[in-house]
Amino acid sequence: MIPLKDDNKSRTFPYVTIALLAANIAAFLYELSLPPSAQELLIYRMGLVPADLTERLRPGGDFPVPLSLFTSMFLHGGLLHLAGNMLYLWIFGNNVEDEAGHLGFLVFYLLCGVAAAGTQIVAAPASHVPMIGASGAIAGVLGAYMLLFPHARVLTLVPIIFYLRLMYLPAVVVLGLWFVYQVLLSAGTSGAPGGGVAFFAHIGGFVAGMLLIWLFRRSGRRRGDPYLA
Repeated sequence: MIPLKDDNKSRTFPYVTIALLAANIAAFLYELSLPPSAQELLIYRMGLVPADLTERLRPGGDFPVPLSLFTSMFLHGGLLHLAGNMLYLWIFGNNVEDEAGHLGFLVFYLLCGVAAAGTQIVAAPASHVPMIGASGAIAGVLGAYMLLFPHARVLTLVPIIFYLRLMYLPAVVVLGLWFVYQVLLSAGTSGAPGGGVAFFAHIGGFVAGMLLIWLFRRSGRRRGDPYLA
């Protein structure tokens, strides 16, 4: 299933969501401007390599948290990778930002990304494959949205045998099935494939979003309050 839009109007302008979209797109355009050898070097330097971090955490290691925990969230492995992540951020980010506030949402987003990276590191601590992409942080946004707006209608492209059909489905169905799909796919990996999708990061980010949103949700905001265009 591919979500296309929701009918959940935000009552504030999503400055941070748009800034995150712009930052990810700008980073990708910078990647494309580099020759292939420089692109690979950038991914290894700015992407998150689990083995590099676990070495730092060993006795006698360099303890400061590497910047790649954050820079890795803004790199992508291709146009489809970027487009898929940005679609989900565009659809669901504005409402979560509305609930958390602009600064709160930024901190929430980054913490979900760190939690996602941490989950992937626990699953594959010795992996030398760099992890890149915003999907872990965005998974946190999805987890928060599912709890806050379970009944919001999401226009979704649904494959039915050989046909594609547009349907409005509750967010809890769309996002709940997305999470179950990540769990099922993670069962078929060791957590350290020679490249591919970091399913454990998706799971960790989603769960982190469900837990953290209650800390970041602004007081006085009632779920029944109207949303204005």
